[in-house]
Amino acid sequence: MSTAVTSQMVKELREKTGAGLLDCQKALTESKGNMEEAITILRKKGAASAAKKADRATKEGLIESYIHLGGKVGVMIEVNCETDFVARNDDFKAFCKDLCLQIAAASPLYVSRDEVPEAELAKEREIAAAQVQGKPPAAIQKIVEGKLEKVYSTLCLLDQPFVKVPDKTVKDILTEKIAKIGENITIRRFVRFQLGA
Repeated sequence: MSTAVTSQMVKELREKTGAGLLDCQKALTESKGNMEEAITILRKKGAASAAKKADRATKEGLIESYIHLGGKVGVMIEVNCETDFVARNDDFKAFCKDLCLQIAAASPLYVSRDEVPEAELAKEREIAAAQVQGKPPAAIQKIVEGKLEKVYSTLCLLDQPFVKVPDKTVKDILTEKIAKIGENITIRRFVRFQLGA
């Protein structure tokens, strides 16, 4: 049994997801009025549209900074987008500020997994393998890979749980922003300063 899609339902879905009116209406129609299913449809669509935009050049953007209370921690980040119009968008600026807060709080060392030096990964694999000696080789391999995932979520900004929404990673939030704003966004680089470190 399908539920008639009302303008109130479309408005509610739009407020929850930030998606366009027509996209919300289509998702609600497809899900037969089921709000949670419509959100899932929009998230899948957003991830697909973000993947399509991944190859587009990002030459505009913003350099954002943050100094934590007391002046003992500071962050500077470069986030790029396709146009200066988006770079001046309040939603984009807020996202950049949130990334600074994330970096100040969680202390990542790299933006993504491909920046982590192979020597550091080899060292972590060696440590993880030494911790599980005496287990079958297949189990050791799975345990080591599981421990590497934890290392990535500590070292890499994109793999960390997002400070404001801990059940999503920074990469998930970035994908949602790309889908919502409609342009490719890349986190180019960052630096975190800590007094005495």
